[in-house]
Amino acid sequence: MKHVVMFSGGSGSWGAARRVADQFGTDDLTLLFADTKMEDEDLYRFLGEAAADIGVELVTIADGRDPWQVFEDVGYLGNSRVDPCSKILKRDLMRAWLTEHFDPLDTMVHLGIDWSEVHRLERAAPRWAPWTVTAPLCEPPYLEKTALLADLATRGIKPPRLYEMGFAHNNCGGFCIKAGQGAFINLLEKMPDRYREHEERELAFQQKSGRPYTILKDRKGGTTKPLSLQALRERVQTGCPVDRNDIGGCGCAVD
Repeated sequence: MKHVVMFSGGSGSWGAARRVADQFGTDDLTLLFADTKMEDEDLYRFLGEAAADIGVELVTIADGRDPWQVFEDVGYLGNSRVDPCSKILKRDLMRAWLTEHFDPLDTMVHLGIDWSEVHRLERAAPRWAPWTVTAPLCEPPYLEKTALLADLATRGIKPPRLYEMGFAHNNCGGFCIKAGQGAFINLLEKMPDRYREHEERELAFQQKSGRPYTILKDRKGGTTKPLSLQALRERVQTGCPVDRNDIGGCGCAVD
C-alpha cells in the first residue's frame, strides 16, 4: 500500500506524516505540497525541515498562479462560501497529480486535520473518492496543537513563524478568503505591508469588475453588507468597533 500525505506546511500535516511514517514506514510514503505562490517565506524553511524529519523527499506542485490571479481569471472574488483559489490551486491540482501517479486501489491519502475537526474529515472523505482518505490525528492519542508544537521543538524544528505571530494557519502568508475580521486585523497589525498589498488587489478587482465585491462582510445591525479591506483598516485606525474574535477558518485541501 502506498501513502500520500497532503503536506500543507502546518503542524497538523507534519503530525499526520509523522504518524504515517511511524506506522507504515517511509518506503512508499510521499509528501505532497501544492504551492499557491502566496506563501510566507518561512513556510518553505519549515517544509524542508519537516520533510527531512520524516525522512522523505518533498514533492512540490503548482499551478503557477496565485489566488488573486485565479480570482481575475474566473471572474469572481473568493469568499467564505466560494473558494476558487483553493479549489484550483490545491484540490483540483492535487487530485490531478494523484490520478497521474497513483492507483486509488493501492493508495491511501492522509490529511492533517485533527480530532477537533473530525467533521471536516467526514465532509472530505466522499469528495476524495475513489481514494481512501484518513486523518491520523483524528485517531488516538488525541493531541492539542500545543503538543504538536512541543513535539516539533523536541526534534529541533522551529515552528512556522506565522504561529508565533498569532495566525491560526501557515498558508497563503496569513491571508485566506475564509478568514474573518480578526484574522485580517492580525495581518494588518503584524504585516501591514502584506495587508496593504491585498487591500490594493481587492480594490483593483472591484475597479475592473465594476462591482463592490469584497472578501469580508459586515453584519452589524442584522443586515449583511460588503466590508472592504480598506474599510476594515480605516475602522481599526480610527478606533471604530471591529470583531477581533471573528477568525474564520482555512480548509484548502479539505473543504
